[in-house]
Amino acid sequence: MKIEQIYTGCLAQGAYFIQSKGEAAVIDPLREVAPYLGRAERDSVVIKYIFETHFHADFVSGHVTLAEKTGGRIVYGPNAQTSYDAHIAADGEEFQVGDVTIRALHTPGHTMESTTYLLLDAGGREHAIFTGDTLFLGDVGRPDLAQKSASLTQEQLAGTLFNSLREKIMPLPDDVIVYPAHGAGSACGKNMMKETVDTLGNQKRMNYALRPDMTQVEFIQEVTDGLMPPPPYFPINVKLNKEGGYADIDEVLNQGLRSLSPAEFEAAADEVSALVLDVRSPEEFAVGHVPNSIFIGLDGNFAPWVGELIVDVQQPILLVVSEGREEEAVTRLARVGFDRTLGFLKGGTEAWINAGMSTETVNSISAEQFEAEHSSNQDRIFDVRKQGEHRSEHLEGAHHTPLSALNDHLAEFPAVEPFYLHCAGGYRSMIASSMLKARGIHNMVDVQGGFTAISETKIPRTSYVCPSTL
Repeated sequence: MKIEQIYTGCLAQGAYFIQSKGEAAVIDPLREVAPYLGRAERDSVVIKYIFETHFHADFVSGHVTLAEKTGGRIVYGPNAQTSYDAHIAADGEEFQVGDVTIRALHTPGHTMESTTYLLLDAGGREHAIFTGDTLFLGDVGRPDLAQKSASLTQEQLAGTLFNSLREKIMPLPDDVIVYPAHGAGSACGKNMMKETVDTLGNQKRMNYALRPDMTQVEFIQEVTDGLMPPPPYFPINVKLNKEGGYADIDEVLNQGLRSLSPAEFEAAADEVSALVLDVRSPEEFAVGHVPNSIFIGLDGNFAPWVGELIVDVQQPILLVVSEGREEEAVTRLARVGFDRTLGFLKGGTEAWINAGMSTETVNSISAEQFEAEHSSNQDRIFDVRKQGEHRSEHLEGAHHTPLSALNDHLAEFPAVEPFYLHCAGGYRSMIASSMLKARGIHNMVDVQGGFTAISETKIPRTSYVCPSTL
């Protein structure tokens, strides 16, 4: 028996490849199926089953494509309804993979079809659980994503999750290994640990949601407290995962990897009202970028911010991307359902400038320069971090304008006088700068290094409050 976790950092997502005696199972595959096909070929195993823990909201699964290419059977838990051929498992149903057994444990609450898969070794011993979004390390899945489809409130779903955890998961032995679908950075939970594998016994000790003396009322309160609205692309991805019918990833790549000259790039943007998406570094974007382009860099929480800010998965996209990272950019867009990438700017901004096209810049200064200018501009500082980050500690007098709700704050920015934007490290403030510039606001000043760098200066800050006490 061999278990491999295939972890994708940009989505904080774990897929799993399990093999035994020439057969294999894949759990929660990403859209690009080449890694799973490669492992099967390398180890001369046949992919027999493709298990889905639930209908994922934060990414488009590769289950349909993988089934078509391998003949493997797609398996969901009870209550799942799909528009494609899939086996809907009964609670407790078992599946043989080589000499190991995978048992479906229906664990509703995050969604009503949510299912944990229990792996039994060749001797029938309970070895591991693949928990999907039911149980994370340090947290549990948010209970507010299936309200509409389940006709239940988030409190009712949280109560269902409480029962699932205590009836199906907590009675398992402490030495059972926990393999979750997500880790820290995912929007599917609140307080996930940075680790991606743990024992159930340690989770019983460390995870607030598994306290043995916890009442259902306490669980509901703690799980639902502080939940931010889910990203708007979540329901779209759920629909895609339930219905299938989306393009094969190879088709998306063929379309998205078209190399366009500056003239072709400009014509394509005008013809279909394409969004120009610049995925380089914040520093490169600041120095020079295509006018009206939006910055969301690959070297950050790329996919979640794309889904949060672009919203419409049908939006045509043209890429400005560093050489050699074109396929990565198209693939990562496709992971969250954005399939209409039409090509990229050949030669990047250098070719654009050489073709006589105009560029724009972002005024970006160091934290030290910001400190020197701070005293006369204290009322024009805008913090684009999340609410919890701002409440925990912020610059005295700073306005809170979270990036995810930036459009709701446009009227608050000075029309003429320069104003300052900062986030935690400089990534989100550059996104905010690009969005504001695209809306005709150009008098912003980006603070490099964000609050982390500013904290090294003497600019007055509020007293720190631990997020857990807020």
